[in-house]
Amino acid sequence: MPWFKGYEGRTVCKTFLEILDVIIQLRRFVDKPLRLSVQDIYKVSGIGTVVVGRVDIGVLKVGMPICFAPSNLTSTVRSIEMQYTNLQEALSGNIVGFNVGKIRAKELRRGLICSDTKNDPAGEAASFIALIAMLNSPSEIELGDKLKIDYQTGETIEASSKFIKSGDLATVKLVLLQPACVENFQEYPSLGHFTIRQMNHTVAVGITKDVENMTTVSYDNPTSNIDMYY
Repeated sequence: MPWFKGYEGRTVCKTFLEILDVIIQLRRFVDKPLRLSVQDIYKVSGIGTVVVGRVDIGVLKVGMPICFAPSNLTSTVRSIEMQYTNLQEALSGNIVGFNVGKIRAKELRRGLICSDTKNDPAGEAASFIALIAMLNSPSEIELGDKLKIDYQTGETIEASSKFIKSGDLATVKLVLLQPACVENFQEYPSLGHFTIRQMNHTVAVGITKDVENMTTVSYDNPTSNIDMYY
């Protein structure tokens, strides 16, 4: 629309449709604790470590104390930039670059989750309960299988079943073998859904219902195993 010249406020919008997207995101996610998915990390001469990521939920602010999960790394947001524009804060849906202090670029990696250390910080999950739906696949998932998960109405099987097959809908407990940040789907939708892959094929999709973090669960006698990949 020729009459629309763009908008610069708490976020930068170049089109009218972008404003509509921001309004929807503000209503749903701005008041929730921060969750930002790390996509890239750079070492910039004269600036230091710059993290690029998408604000999934909440607001990222200059001066905010932050942590990265799953890790013990903490820092403070020094500056935020989006599309060559400096911001004081970034909202849900924004893809931004932000400068952090006291962390070397090689200490961070893609797939980490950034959160506010003072407001429900993200933690490392030990296991989680999930509702999964098996797709049209000849593969079966058995108790104790090691599976590959990529982050980002069937017949209900019996509770005592040892395996699930194509078309089944089941609630399962998955125990992580590698450090990962997992969130409840109802609280953080973008971090609470996943796919399960075997032999490079997607065999199931799922959402998380309950998460047990490292501080609240033991690894003694796990009921099943899972490998986590980003």
